[in-house]
Amino acid sequence: MAGLSFSVGASAQSLTPGIGLGGFSPEQNLGIPSSLLLTIHSDRLFSESAYGQRIAREMEGQSAVLMAENRRIEAELRAEELDLTERRSTTDPDAFRALAKAFDEKVQETRRTQEAKFLEITTSREEARREFRETSIPILEQIMTETGAAAILEQSSVLLSAEAIDVTDLAIARVDAILGEGDDAEATGANPP
Repeated sequence: MAGLSFSVGASAQSLTPGIGLGGFSPEQNLGIPSSLLLTIHSDRLFSESAYGQRIAREMEGQSAVLMAENRRIEAELRAEELDLTERRSTTDPDAFRALAKAFDEKVQETRRTQEAKFLEITTSREEARREFRETSIPILEQIMTETGAAAILEQSSVLLSAEAIDVTDLAIARVDAILGEGDDAEATGANPP
């Protein structure tokens, strides 16, 4: 979300007067800044929200499974390599070369397979972050509407700003209240029934 600014779109403008996205009313917005510019730490918004923490748990679980699988495969290949080394002195040289070549091909194919699995986990993580960003935009637009802001800037791209215009904590609270962990039922629409 680096360098992003959010402008008020149709989704924020079409909200019921007096009641914001997720049923938040102006009376519940005490303490939010009133500024034309707001800042946000988008990494914190993702990592500290219940949605982002669920994604992190899922990715950590998938990574742990892959690491365990890699260790098991590595042990199997070591044992196979040791067996091959021990057979070298008793095996015909041409036959041994064929066995060594087959083993090398197996190692290379295994490496490609495991790297593809790692790439799949990485791609899933990036896609989950992209979905989170898209799903959270209407919530950020509502915060803009409530504060009268014209833009939300990524805090890391701002040289200097007052802490009072940072809405990261507010955004995390809103995302948690509206999206929860981002499961299918909650992520299909930000407006609750």
